[in-house]
Amino acid sequence: MIINNTIMIKTDILIIGAGPTGLFAVFEAGLLKLKCHILDALPQPGGQLSELYPKKPIYDIPGFPEVLAGDLVDGLMEQIKQFEPGFTLGERAETIEKQEDGSFIVTSNKGKKFHAPVIAIAGGLGSFEPRKPLIEDIEFYEDKGVKYFIKNPEKFRDKRVVIAGGGDSALDWSIFLANVASEVTLIHRRNEFRGALDSVEKVQELKSAGKIKLITPAEVVGINGAEHVESLDIEENGAHRKIETDYFIPLFGLTPKLGPIADWGLEIEKNAIKVNNALDYQTNIPGIFAIGDVNTYPGKLKLILCGFHEATLMCQAAYQIVNPGKKYVLKYTTVSGVDGFDGTRKEAPKAVVKAIV
Repeated sequence: MIINNTIMIKTDILIIGAGPTGLFAVFEAGLLKLKCHILDALPQPGGQLSELYPKKPIYDIPGFPEVLAGDLVDGLMEQIKQFEPGFTLGERAETIEKQEDGSFIVTSNKGKKFHAPVIAIAGGLGSFEPRKPLIEDIEFYEDKGVKYFIKNPEKFRDKRVVIAGGGDSALDWSIFLANVASEVTLIHRRNEFRGALDSVEKVQELKSAGKIKLITPAEVVGINGAEHVESLDIEENGAHRKIETDYFIPLFGLTPKLGPIADWGLEIEKNAIKVNNALDYQTNIPGIFAIGDVNTYPGKLKLILCGFHEATLMCQAAYQIVNPGKKYVLKYTTVSGVDGFDGTRKEAPKAVVKAIV
């Protein structure tokens, strides 16, 4: 819907945060016939799991003795697909306005508006912002060759790219762009990398094949160019040199910040949102809930499986807000099946009634 040239998205629950807790909330809401829209500042779903350690194993997800973080995100996305959630990625929740009927309008930093009777803040440790290297004038080159996220890899087709970092993101994107960019250079201040072993070995293979240039130990200390990145100043073993490039992508991880949500009038304690854990994880503002690592209460544990539990109870309370006075009877999915908004249905095979003679 477009009102006064502004995009307005209406939904039952606006979920702020596309991490595992936010994604699972879509499933639980779907079982209650509630539509969800997810808003996240990161360019892809998954939160920390996708951005920081997609190839690292998680050992405390029920039913999975071991699951890669990225695979867990893929599974959650597949699980909620039939409930057709909306996604607005790469935008941050900025302001909130309470309406006369008790609903809310949230506006993103890019001016998009979201109207919902229920807000579920599932922002993990908060809004993630990239850790920027301490390089003079780096802000000038942002969107002029300096990128902290890779949203569209095709943007780097046949371009020269320098990636800085020593973790999974730097390794994975170096591997991926080796088949896209005309030249990929990976720079790290140490010889050792903190990433998945197979990624480190793949980078070694691509280096040996001449598809990735590796400069270690080294650090980018300067950026040059009139209107766009043209070259970088590199400090390597105490010596300085210059390398030409079209793009500089520093991947040094993310810094969690509660961001503008901290100004919404919510009760905050140690950079987390206080909630009522005795009932439904609602905040001090009726209709606004906080689930997952972003909330705090006595005995709080910052675990994914705890976020799943909180999301389940939050959706039960959200149902009563969206459908006041209407009673919901809990049914097990093994009995009731799962009906998607896309017309699909999942259910256990029905027993065959047949006499034995």
